[in-house]
Amino acid sequence: MDEFNELLTTARAAYARGDWHAAHRQLTQARTLADLPTADLNILGSAAWWLGRVKESLAISEEVYQRFQDDGDAASAAMTALNLGLVWFIRGDLVIASGWTNRARRILQELPEGPEHGYLLYLDATVKAVALDLADLEPAREAAARLRDLGQRLHAPALTSLSLALAGLVDVLGGSTASGFAQLDEAMLPVLAGQLPAEWAGEIYCTVIHACYALADLPRMRAWTQATEQWCEQFTGEVVYSGICRIHRLQLQSIEGGWDAAEHAIAQSGTELVGRNNWVAGEAFYQLGEIRRLRGDKDGALESYARARDLGFDPQPGEALLQHAAGKDDAAWAGLRASLAGRDRVASARLLGAGVEIALALGLQDEAEQLCRQLEETAAAFGTAGFRSWAAQARATVLLAQSRHAEALPVLRAAAREYRSLHARYETAKVYELLAQAHRGLGQPDVAAADSATALAIYRELGALPDVRRLEGGRPPGGLTEREADVLGFIAAGASNKDTAEALFISQKTVGRHLANIFAKLGVSSRTAAAAWAHEHGLRPHR
Repeated sequence: MDEFNELLTTARAAYARGDWHAAHRQLTQARTLADLPTADLNILGSAAWWLGRVKESLAISEEVYQRFQDDGDAASAAMTALNLGLVWFIRGDLVIASGWTNRARRILQELPEGPEHGYLLYLDATVKAVALDLADLEPAREAAARLRDLGQRLHAPALTSLSLALAGLVDVLGGSTASGFAQLDEAMLPVLAGQLPAEWAGEIYCTVIHACYALADLPRMRAWTQATEQWCEQFTGEVVYSGICRIHRLQLQSIEGGWDAAEHAIAQSGTELVGRNNWVAGEAFYQLGEIRRLRGDKDGALESYARARDLGFDPQPGEALLQHAAGKDDAAWAGLRASLAGRDRVASARLLGAGVEIALALGLQDEAEQLCRQLEETAAAFGTAGFRSWAAQARATVLLAQSRHAEALPVLRAAAREYRSLHARYETAKVYELLAQAHRGLGQPDVAAADSATALAIYRELGALPDVRRLEGGRPPGGLTEREADVLGFIAAGASNKDTAEALFISQKTVGRHLANIFAKLGVSSRTAAAAWAHEHGLRPHR
């Protein structure tokens, strides 16, 4: 038994310092020698979860729960049930999360008030709020107040932190953003002091970042993502929250225009999170779909949107905008309206600008005006730069549709300032395109040409091929034919002649002939130079 006891001692020490890999390895080895004590089996389940071994973690935790029940340790059984509820909630399965929450509630009804009752309040309110799509915030507000009082009575900083997180989220989503974010900031103090179980601390971090993303508060999202990454550094090796942070970082990178680096990384990281945190995995595949849509990869975008939907994430407005680009405005409008019908005003904000664009394309002036006003009211209520920029772009789009070009100009300039402050590259290009439209309407062709050139340069830099071709009159740049542009796109992406031939269903000899023509038209003499030209002009492989 000396080896067994030594393994337990070293595993406990590893777990205490956040070295989940070592704790998991040593406890797994010890388990082959003898049954683990319940406390050690519990930390084995926790370590497995941190390492992304979710199924193993759930199986172990359920065994721990049963042991506590058999031993008559009701408080520990309730806390284990709550931990299981949290894991299932993070995975995105609200039904099972609610089941474990109800099991904990039944146990705690027979026990005197303790910290476990506070964790129940928090998890119960969070699960119910998400299940109702945050349409009714009052129950969560009441739960936050009860949780605060309980934390004060029990002198429990962890419960105080949870109450502040819940109250802050309610205020942020209710329009009181200043007080809400102040409470969320304060909620992190016990977390940073190590006074909260790590799993629940990570949940608070994710809650804050999700609120920032929902409100398009990108500066705050950047700051909190960096803070979460620093928090993860205290743990040894890759852990589940590292992957979540990576997705948030890649979302920001995509908005900033780093599509080349983000596309592959977000696909890989999203896949790794499936089954661990389906909420964030769904966001990842939606963002991947957006990159592919804007690059002209219709099939890839549809595939990504489908994966997002399978994970419980509604792929709007991207899916509607993809249909709109294909001329399927009726289907786009129907899908967007269906999604808007089931969303609260914060979640609706992300769809309203697309709704304005599609409504105008269908000649639905009144509906476009209604959606625009709704977005403006939301922006005024929440006051974030992201919401303000969306609202300004929507209003300018309506004004331009009414040929009110002079009125649109200051609104567009305000939108451009907001988008530049957010480092939102694609949206900045769209505003310059609208500025060109306004200047043309005012009889200022030279200014309009300069605006169009700015938009085109950004589109090329990003690789937004559909927009590049649209501004260039639908023709590939450099005098290339469509097939030559396809060949160059694959070559620029690093494909060989053989790979390019297979992708385009042509012979390698034909690829070689196209390359010779491409070199002559572009005035280059190497694949490297041709690839550099392709990147500069936004040419990408078209699947």
